[in-house]
Amino acid sequence: MEHIVFLDHDSIQADIRRPAFTHEWRDFPATSPKQVVERLENATIAVSNKVPVMADSLARLPKIRMIAVCATGTNNVDIDYCRAHGIAVSNIRNYAVHSVPEHVFMMILALRRNLAGYREDVRDGRWQASEQFCLFTYPIADLHGGTLGVIGHGTLGQAVAKLGEAFGMRVLIAEHKDAAQVRPGYSPFETVLTESDVISLHSPLTPATRHLIGAAELKKMRRHVLLINTARGGLVDEAALAAALKRDEIGGAGFDVLTEEPPRGGNSLLDINQANFILTPHVAWASREAMQIMADQLIDNIEAFVRGVPQNRVV
Repeated sequence: MEHIVFLDHDSIQADIRRPAFTHEWRDFPATSPKQVVERLENATIAVSNKVPVMADSLARLPKIRMIAVCATGTNNVDIDYCRAHGIAVSNIRNYAVHSVPEHVFMMILALRRNLAGYREDVRDGRWQASEQFCLFTYPIADLHGGTLGVIGHGTLGQAVAKLGEAFGMRVLIAEHKDAAQVRPGYSPFETVLTESDVISLHSPLTPATRHLIGAAELKKMRRHVLLINTARGGLVDEAALAAALKRDEIGGAGFDVLTEEPPRGGNSLLDINQANFILTPHVAWASREAMQIMADQLIDNIEAFVRGVPQNRVV
């Protein structure tokens, strides 16, 4: 009989059906790294959204046969250890194909039209005191005719590109940074930095992409550029971005992710209190519809593993 343990059940809000085979299921609302071994002691299948399941823990958990990651990213699992020890790893794919792109454009539109600044003006009584019917305290710009740079052209990057085209934007798809050749349909990374009015990040976090955007890259961008990150916090040097925002060197930024989540240790972006910066708490993926797709796919992955059929396998 399979023993399934979900380490951080409260990280999603959905109806999770139980697998159609004999099993024992145990939920934990959340799990700290120190509790992983104890809670997975008898588990054959571990389910984790963001709880780290690394080599030091897995070495003490000989019963584990599968780790079902309840997310697309698997950087919380020691993939090399699992591969070397025959532990299957699956992930979730294409579940937030509407939720994330909609969140991206929510932030783009809010920043491009200075929604936060005008909202505060109304709260502060500036419109009420105006001598004319409208208020021009912040610049407003259309998306139509602008250039959208997309860095990372997977499912989500492609969906964002389609929305950009629907808004009448010119869309540039970035080639890998420092690539020797540029593939058809792609633009050099440097070109995307220098020609885009809006740049949206959709790359995975790997050693090669950590701090993909740093101080040098920010300096190459247009002064009015908007930088949007709904992918992973580590893609951007957050201290460099905070400094650029404070010095008014870029037009604005919208972030849904930070390097450390939750940011209990603080973060330079938490100190930015400007109308041209939006920070949301890693919820771009979290529409009700997307979370239900995730929950259903999670169980599909587990059932496929038990049947001996590979599905969404990383290992």
